[in-house]
Amino acid sequence: MSSETLLYIILAGIVALSLALFQYINKRKSMSKLNMLFAFLRFISIFSILILLINPKFNQTTFTTEKPNLVIAVDNSNSIKHLNQSEKVKTLVETISENSELKNKFNLSFYTFGETFKASDSLTFTEKQSNINEAFTQLSQIYKTSNAPTVLISDGNQTLGNDYEFASNTYKQPVYSIILGDTITYVDLKIQQLNVNKYAYLKNKFPVEAIVVYSGNSNVTSKFVVKQGNITVFSQNVSFSKNNNSALLNFNLPASLVGVSAYKAYLVPIENEKNKVNNYKNFAVEVIDQKTNIAVVSTFSHPDLGSLKKSIESNERSTVSFFEPNEFISKINDFQLVILYQPNNKFKEVITKLNAENKNKFIIEGSNTDLDFLNKNNTTYDHEITDQTENYQAQLNLNYTLFLLDDINFESFPPLKSNYGSVVFSVPFETILYKNVNGISTQEPLFVTLETGGRREAILFGENIWKWRSQSFLNSKSFNEFDDFLGKIIQYLASNKKRNRLNVDYESFYNGSGNIVIKAEFFDKNFIFDTRESLQIKLIDKLSKEEKTFPFILKNNNYQVDLSSLPPTEYSFTVRTSKENLSKSGSFQILEYNVEQQFLNANSKKLKQLAVNSNGESYFIDNHEGLITDLLSDDRYQPIQKSHNTSRPLIDWKYLLAIIALALSAEWFLRKYKGLI
Repeated sequence: MSSETLLYIILAGIVALSLALFQYINKRKSMSKLNMLFAFLRFISIFSILILLINPKFNQTTFTTEKPNLVIAVDNSNSIKHLNQSEKVKTLVETISENSELKNKFNLSFYTFGETFKASDSLTFTEKQSNINEAFTQLSQIYKTSNAPTVLISDGNQTLGNDYEFASNTYKQPVYSIILGDTITYVDLKIQQLNVNKYAYLKNKFPVEAIVVYSGNSNVTSKFVVKQGNITVFSQNVSFSKNNNSALLNFNLPASLVGVSAYKAYLVPIENEKNKVNNYKNFAVEVIDQKTNIAVVSTFSHPDLGSLKKSIESNERSTVSFFEPNEFISKINDFQLVILYQPNNKFKEVITKLNAENKNKFIIEGSNTDLDFLNKNNTTYDHEITDQTENYQAQLNLNYTLFLLDDINFESFPPLKSNYGSVVFSVPFETILYKNVNGISTQEPLFVTLETGGRREAILFGENIWKWRSQSFLNSKSFNEFDDFLGKIIQYLASNKKRNRLNVDYESFYNGSGNIVIKAEFFDKNFIFDTRESLQIKLIDKLSKEEKTFPFILKNNNYQVDLSSLPPTEYSFTVRTSKENLSKSGSFQILEYNVEQQFLNANSKKLKQLAVNSNGESYFIDNHEGLITDLLSDDRYQPIQKSHNTSRPLIDWKYLLAIIALALSAEWFLRKYKGLI
């Protein structure tokens, strides 16, 4: 409180006392007890009112004791149940949560992790994957500025995400690892990895590569077998020893039937083998009877050409060939799609023949494109000629309706070099990407598709698309996102199928351990994406004939349904709209595979190293008694007393109003009682 405020309070007291004495004592010669009481009550009333007008502020200091946090992160994946540790985990979690000494010293927080990380103490051990590193990533954000020793209860077997062994580099909390399972080495055969292409071509053979491993000290012999249904299509004897404990098998299988062909590969178990689940692995191949041939016509070399080839051929169903314009004329009917890269007057005969044959084409413009030639030799658009170039970034058009496209973080991509000038279209078109300059959308097209006279075309108004593919890899550590984006455009251009109002995006088969998400899109009669429709998918198990129905949910610019909970088998499905009589049918297969059941032991080495790196401790689940003792005795985890200074105005003190009301009421009542009013 300032000295000025204190002076005002003293003056208020003098004024209040003077007024009270003047009213009750100065008028009378006698100073009776009653008058003195009246004067006192009047002084209290006036002084309190004046104090409210001055409204002084008082500093208040409060002290709170903040306990450290104790984080308990529990592995909720299926491998815990597979290693027969689920009941031990539940008992340990219950012991920690009910320990009164721990609750007095710490704020207990329980989390579970598997595919996802969440705050919960409910344990089901049904998660199909385990991402331990993601748990530490999330916890590092939650407890960034607080003291939070962490108890990690896990078998240490991670199937998803980055290696967690060095999570202490970013997670600055002591980690106490509770190791689930044992470290006894059992005799075990395992299919470590099985590599196979997703697609094969009819009447060809497709390669399969299998890596099989052995854990044990004695010499053993087994047989590696691949079956299609009840038919053995491949078998080979394999021998192992303590030093020769792995084998690489390469073989080819025939693609004789169109459609999805499912196979089961297995190693014949040996005597006393404990875990036989990891001896088996299912895989599938989709056999197709044709290949999409794509021609790229160009008069010069450019990094874009190599990027286009790699991106398109990432889909095994597509092949890319390069031609000079004069070489391509005689082979025009051998290709389903032609990409014209920066055309000039040497392309005249090619474009004339493409128009005559009504062939689909994909034009990529750039700084070497002859715009005058292009304007004269196409009937779909006219590009303003300014003899200037500009760099444009891309912005995805979320209202693009021809097929589903995902935003692959286009705003992070480097700009494309494009010819400056407006483009006027003479036919209807749809924009995939808009031009963006310095973060401002120009609403001018950078990438468009159009359909006219039964022919499909795409035009990209910019070169250096190779930089996009490189940036996509930097963003996601994979080329898949960019390749899928370009693949959908190539698939659309290489086909002349009739456009449908209801489209369903799904795979022919899924691995049982992955997410199974089916996407759909619905358009109104003007082919504008309709968000008002309700879609449902009806599934029929082909073996049991059991029927299930799931609703789609609207997410971004498509409808989605998550079917990850379905058991492995073959399914047929029908997606149907509720308001209009539209439907789309298909089938897919879920392969039986549980990555969480491939483990035989706990990964104690990594869990121990994690504890050492973070200045924590490690314990086996059967010897965890020392955990609570160590946590309670560790001097690093002490409560912190914090002081909080607050400045509160007197007007917030409600009791002062009560005092004023009480003083005035008492004065009035006594005066009334004595007959003075």
